[in-house]
Amino acid sequence: MVFKVRVCLIVKAKVKQLKGNEKTMRIISILCWAILSLVLTACASGPISRSDSVGFEESGKASYYAMKYQGRKTASGELFDQKAMTAAHKRLPFGSKVKVTNVDNGKSVVVRVNDRGPFVRGRIIDLSKSAFQRIGNTRDGVIEVEIEVLP
Repeated sequence: MVFKVRVCLIVKAKVKQLKGNEKTMRIISILCWAILSLVLTACASGPISRSDSVGFEESGKASYYAMKYQGRKTASGELFDQKAMTAAHKRLPFGSKVKVTNVDNGKSVVVRVNDRGPFVRGRIIDLSKSAFQRIGNTRDGVIEVEIEVLP
């Protein structure tokens, strides 16, 4: 019982102390929310428009789709085909033609974006197995590439 009374007295004292600083606390709270909003907005990366995508370049890692995705519906609505020259990219518009170049051997392939992904950190594009085989060895699984959106 004595403990509860002491806790109540301490809490009441702190509340009185905070009421004096209430205006300051509100200002700090508003500033924190404003900064958080700006940070989250800056981190958001939505799709790139078709007009802005031409000439877009990016470098990073490419992988290829596992066989379990054969025949499944892609984000664009079409069925995935391992034999087609297609790819998944997080932000490029569907239908974009992308030149993908293997940094190690200089080989390149042109693919069409028809899906979203990859959703693995550090990877920038997922290729169909057929497209991947044109520029690299599937035993490697992941290769360093440069991509460029074509007109």
